[in-house]
Amino acid sequence: MFQDIHVQELLELQSKRELALVDVRSPGEYEEFTIPGSSNIPLFTNEERAEIGTIYKQVSIEAAKHRGLEIVSAKLPAFIKQFEAIEPRKAVFCWRGGMRSRTTATLLSLMGIRVYRLGGGIRAYRQWVTGLLESFELKPEMIVIGGNTGTGKTLMLRKLAERGYPVLDLEHLAGHRGSIFGQIGLKPNNQKTFESLLAHELLRLNEKPYILVEAESKRVGKAVLPEFLARKKEEGKPIIVEMPLEERVRHIMDDYHPLEHKDECIAAFEHIRRRIHTPVAAEIERHLLLNQFEEAVALLLQHYYDPRYEHAESRYAKEPVRLQADSLDDAVEQIIAQLKQV
Repeated sequence: MFQDIHVQELLELQSKRELALVDVRSPGEYEEFTIPGSSNIPLFTNEERAEIGTIYKQVSIEAAKHRGLEIVSAKLPAFIKQFEAIEPRKAVFCWRGGMRSRTTATLLSLMGIRVYRLGGGIRAYRQWVTGLLESFELKPEMIVIGGNTGTGKTLMLRKLAERGYPVLDLEHLAGHRGSIFGQIGLKPNNQKTFESLLAHELLRLNEKPYILVEAESKRVGKAVLPEFLARKKEEGKPIIVEMPLEERVRHIMDDYHPLEHKDECIAAFEHIRRRIHTPVAAEIERHLLLNQFEEAVALLLQHYYDPRYEHAESRYAKEPVRLQADSLDDAVEQIIAQLKQV
């Protein structure tokens, strides 16, 4: 028979790579929110789940159960084979630890496949995340890497992370670059997914002497930072990297690939054109339509983003350290030199 497991025990085993997590909810539910690192082997497709839900509401619970049994019976051999392909220790979960995970765990047990079931389902996991973030005490000092748009702050952080420095990459967690153009070519995460990823990262980093983070606003795409994290960033040590305009334009071109996402770029520009002096906005639009993206980017930086960033710098509580860098690698080396003084 299967065994129930609680959230913290499940996450501890997962962190040690001793347990594979399997979400048996529909693909749509999985896509919307799941436990990080989980795979999806759905008991029902999106359409099957909708059908059973309709029968449940309009006919009866028993009729819904019978229809569910018919659907599962037809796909049972393929369903079992998917689980057999996973490493020996695994745990299944659904929304509340109810019918779908119980059915899955029971079927697997009958086939001699040992499995855990997450008690309370993903709802219990979500309660763990919100509880942790509501009471979290962030210990390390925040070192906040700032600089005008296009400086390459996210790339700097990723290069520092590769070299073993403690980095909290909020843009990665949010699936967004943090500007009106920030979702181009990406798939932004919703608030639930962002908070789940953030909770795991904070636990991983909380015993470090400091955490490197980018000077994002409180909102990154669809995601909003918890108040304690936004406050900790404002109280942190700011390092402002200054870089030549042409280098910043090159970074943006490399990151966004505007020719591949031209329509998205133009649509995003329409959201901000009213905030730009009319003749300049018309010039930017002309460059975009003619595929002259370097020129459009340079004008956006000079007339929209740079003035906004100057205003944003005022929220730092401490006087920033300013670094003049010619390239990403130069900036990374200068940041490392500053970290040696922390």
